[in-house]
Amino acid sequence: QVQLVESGGGLVQAGGSLRLSCAASGRTFSRYAMGWFRQAPGKEREFVAGIRRSGSVTRYADSVNGRFTISRDNAKNTVYLQMNSLKPEDTAVYYCAADDTIVVHTIPGAYEYWGQGTQVTVSS
Repeated sequence: QVQLVESGGGLVQAGGSLRLSCAASGRTFSRYAMGWFRQAPGKEREFVAGIRRSGSVTRYADSVNGRFTISRDNAKNTVYLQMNSLKPEDTAVYYCAADDTIVVHTIPGAYEYWGQGTQVTVSS
């Protein structure tokens, strides 16, 4: 079992920045690929960014590529999502997820463990 707790969400104006954190506890954090997903009201959960176990490979949705950066610190059992140049369409609940695999998957069903989510609201 892996427990995931997100933090860092909030209200920000368009063009601003936020840094989300996801702290993991339980099994060895470094064995998991990690992903960030988001879900806006009335929409399906969508992939935002993912990172391999070692942090050597990252993957981004086209909508956030160049604005968001995912990183991880295996010594701290934490994965981060730095979000810059935020837009109102980035408003959603953001979730981190863990997947016991080498590759970075983009579909929610591939991930075994999920956090409770943190709200990000971007005002125009």
